[in-house]
Amino acid sequence: MRGVLGTLALASLVACGADGPPVMTPVPPPASWAPEIAADRAAKDDAFRHDVDSPLPVAARASFAGLTYFPLDPQWRYAGMLEPYEHAERMTIVTTAGETRPCEKWGRVRFERDGRVLTLQVYRLLDLPERPGGAGLFLPFKDATSGKETYAAGRYVDLTGPDGGPFTLDFNRAYHPSCAYGEPQRFQCPATPKENTLDVAVEAGERGPAR
Repeated sequence: MRGVLGTLALASLVACGADGPPVMTPVPPPASWAPEIAADRAAKDDAFRHDVDSPLPVAARASFAGLTYFPLDPQWRYAGMLEPYEHAERMTIVTTAGETRPCEKWGRVRFERDGRVLTLQVYRLLDLPERPGGAGLFLPFKDATSGKETYAAGRYVDLTGPDGGPFTLDFNRAYHPSCAYGEPQRFQCPATPKENTLDVAVEAGERGPAR
């Protein structure tokens, strides 16, 4: 654990230069990374089959063969600091059912990919209880796979880390909202704002359903 935290701290120092806002950089994962992801995915499949609150239609649960994923790619795992805005912007976010939910544009995350620096806005959903650190932040995104290999309304990815950072951003853990799995009328899933559309293919994390 100490080695992992040390790596994150080092990444934050490297990424936070005096010449501009912080930029997250890829960080090699610990040895436990792949087994932990595999275990989490198996547990999710089991919950989809057996949990009464599974987002799958009841008739589809018994034959459910498991979620599908892009191959693990450590280059899509980043660590570093976020850039919080001095004054968060109040706004609403539209759900997949056409309703609105209150939120605020809390800050942004910048990360490197293929020699480019990409940017995503980070939000806080104001109708949920406030939680510390990355758990209280919301990061939806769309990319070149959206509507083709992944859900058209976008995917979500969690930021992990304490208040003030550093944070880990691992697109290998990107996942679809509950409304993507066949019963959208049951859920009010925030759709990805247009400003969080990347012009690259994030071939990491959960893939399908496209519609």
